[in-house]
Amino acid sequence: MIARLHATTRGSRANGPGRRFVVWFQGCTLGCAGCFNPTTHAATGPVVDLDGVLDDFARAAVDGLTLSGGEPMQQAPAALELLLAARRLGRSTLMFSGYTLDELRGQALGPAVLAHLDVLIDGRYRAEERVGTDLRGSANQRILRLTERHSAAELAAVPEAEITIGRDGSLELTGVAPLTVRALR
Repeated sequence: MIARLHATTRGSRANGPGRRFVVWFQGCTLGCAGCFNPTTHAATGPVVDLDGVLDDFARAAVDGLTLSGGEPMQQAPAALELLLAARRLGRSTLMFSGYTLDELRGQALGPAVLAHLDVLIDGRYRAEERVGTDLRGSANQRILRLTERHSAAELAAVPEAEITIGRDGSLELTGVAPLTVRALR
């Protein structure tokens, strides 16, 4: 299966509990003003064969998989394939989605995706309600524990952001970008 992906990262600690393999999908039509990931909105970009991503994920020394974007559910078949692989490997799953739980339940693959998630952060980002803590970008978003795999305390302990320095000297900022970090831009 192929998908449009913006990026992947191994070992993130700011995108869910423990060390995470993060997949950022490319493409989002929700149009949340002030979104932290505007470069993921266009439905253009590299088309990636998920087999390679799945191989990287299987070899990565991580505790779980995080899906972000863009909007993962605008490429629901690919999101589901990644979640199924995580389950086969016994790893935890978390997804950030601008759709609410009720909206996801009404989508064709929504129930299947939800059945393979441990944690869902749902709801459109609202800049006027910005919180930038506990995995939520704005106060309207919810952290929904769909299984008992992760405690509320584990989720609350996730760092708000992280900066990674690449081998080429590039900087990567991930997480919910607290205002203090955003001010560095």
